[in-house]
Amino acid sequence: MSIALRLGLVALIGSALLATIHELTRERVAARAHAQALARLAAVLPPELYDNDPLAETRYLADPRLGPGRQRIHTARRDGQVRAVAITASAADGYAGPILFITGIDRDGRILGVRVLEHGETPGLGDPIEERRSDWIHGFAGRRLGDPPATRWTVRRDGGDFDQFTGATITPRALTQAIARVLAFHDERHAELYEPAEADDEPR
Repeated sequence: MSIALRLGLVALIGSALLATIHELTRERVAARAHAQALARLAAVLPPELYDNDPLAETRYLADPRLGPGRQRIHTARRDGQVRAVAITASAADGYAGPILFITGIDRDGRILGVRVLEHGETPGLGDPIEERRSDWIHGFAGRRLGDPPATRWTVRRDGGDFDQFTGATITPRALTQAIARVLAFHDERHAELYEPAEADDEPR
């Protein structure tokens, strides 16, 4: 067998091995990524509320109150009934740009949890919106429209019920008011959110 033929055979075997390894690991990697995404979602949708896969039941809706473009709505069901939703949204008026966050809300309109997903706020000033930096974000759990009244869904400096940060008011103000808009969206489109619907096929 010529050297060229041997090299070609080695290359062919190597390609086949790589393809096999890729195929064997692809599902494992996808499963791990899915488990990690569910773990993140659990921070705003307590797992005891659902027996479905909220990531598999995702729809995409556009509404100015949620920010630009279409936002994700994850549906949590138990025994076939929708018990809660998790809604992504964007606060466009952050100090250093948009703040992307997700809010879990039960069917009665109460907040189950809020977490910031992405932001560019100043480290040490605006980043207490992150749960790993501060417990400030936990202050929204249990709240709903009317609690507090609409005029107090802002920071204390503006006459509201929510704390600002030392040296930073714009960031918490933007996020607090954006969360209020998500609640208003949830209230107005309640029937649409809680009626049976199949997830669309847009990539997450």
